[in-house]
Amino acid sequence: MADKPSVLFVCVHNAGRSQMAAGWLRQLAGDSVEVRSAGSEPAGQINPVAVEAMREVGIDISTEQPKILDWETAEASDVIVTMGCGDTCPVFPGKRYEDWSLADPAGQPLSVVREVRDEIRTRIVRLLAELNPTGPAAG
Repeated sequence: MADKPSVLFVCVHNAGRSQMAAGWLRQLAGDSVEVRSAGSEPAGQINPVAVEAMREVGIDISTEQPKILDWETAEASDVIVTMGCGDTCPVFPGKRYEDWSLADPAGQPLSVVREVRDEIRTRIVRLLAELNPTGPAAG
């Protein structure tokens, strides 16, 4: 892994879970980690309920756009975190993979999306501690 590890979050539509995860990692890691997100079948826009849930915790993902997962992005990433995309997420040899089983926020009320958001934060804190064990503790 390079001095600055890179993490790619992947879900089907790149409109909810992966965007929230990218937002959390950017917030908690600052510029110590390169953060990417993509989807196997990107939506036309970010889930507005995910945007609202993240806004509640002071993270603005409203300007993000869903992106297609491509070989170059995956190849340039040290860690690939998949979120509910199952067999539609390709496997790239030599990469560290984590599969986070999280509820899909699409079509869910804000109360459910908040739960997903908070679970993602817990997992991001754990991932960040693994990537940078000597760095400051993310609280």
